[in-house]
Amino acid sequence: MIQFILLIVKVILLLLILMGGFAYTMLAERRFLGFFQLRLGPNRVGPWGLFQPLADAVKMMLKEDLMPLQADPVVYRLAPVFSLLAALSVDAVIPFGAPIHIFGQTVSLDIANPGIGLLIAFAFSSLGIYGIVLGGWASQNKYSLLGGIRASAQMISYELAMGLSVLGVLMMAGTANLESIVLAQRAQGWFFLPQIIPFLIYFTTAIAETNRTPFDLPEAESELVAGYHTEYSGIRFAMFVMAEYINMMTVSGLAVTLFFGGWLGPSFLPPIIWFFIKMAIVIFVFIWIRATFPRFRYDKLMSFGWKVLLPVSFVYFLGTAAFVSGIL
Repeated sequence: MIQFILLIVKVILLLLILMGGFAYTMLAERRFLGFFQLRLGPNRVGPWGLFQPLADAVKMMLKEDLMPLQADPVVYRLAPVFSLLAALSVDAVIPFGAPIHIFGQTVSLDIANPGIGLLIAFAFSSLGIYGIVLGGWASQNKYSLLGGIRASAQMISYELAMGLSVLGVLMMAGTANLESIVLAQRAQGWFFLPQIIPFLIYFTTAIAETNRTPFDLPEAESELVAGYHTEYSGIRFAMFVMAEYINMMTVSGLAVTLFFGGWLGPSFLPPIIWFFIKMAIVIFVFIWIRATFPRFRYDKLMSFGWKVLLPVSFVYFLGTAAFVSGIL
């Protein structure tokens, strides 16, 4: 019973962290973009605009939930829910810190700790594309459909390179368990240094996976209005936005776990604080890239995935395998 209660508490805390993290990650992005573009960001609602996420949430909940006349009602309504649930599910296997001791109980700072945690994380992250594709199809709008098709093709192109980019980490750690991967870096050092090329590939594919600039072709306001969520409004539109930002937080958390030692750090700060500091730095780079690079042309994006990222990640994977096995 105690373990069950702890599990429920951890689930609730994780949901609160993700919801709060999404809201203030979006606020931080808007503030940083204002700084990068020499303009004011949100600064009217609360001191320094800190209550802007609350104002946005109220606005979205009060907006009318419109649906196109020709849309498939069931699929149209379920698509954003599916995207959000898929985004939330991945974080269940990410360890946010070292196990702690409370009331004589050892509590791990994750919801689940399976032996194949990395594979489960990749499996759940891949499911989010169904919400985007189904939302684009169910809207019965040509721009939405094109956005959904682009998202599916983009995911196939970049998911392969992303999978290959982390195989070197698995071979060096000797496990797919995320907590064990972090502990392996305590002995071997951060995997970022020997796996710097795979990390850059992982980070590039993560940007494409989350449909962020410069790989935001499924939305592409200048071409597709807003892509797959053109016909959405109110809380369902907010769900798609939440899924995007939570996915960005998730891939940043995985990057920290796989390449930057997870929660490991000097003892003057708690391990969970080190994890969130590292994750915040990776998220800042996401925002910085959005402010810096223009959107790719779609054929260039696909060509880059298949002709550059995939071959390079495969060659580096073979080199890592040869090194770990003692051939090199």
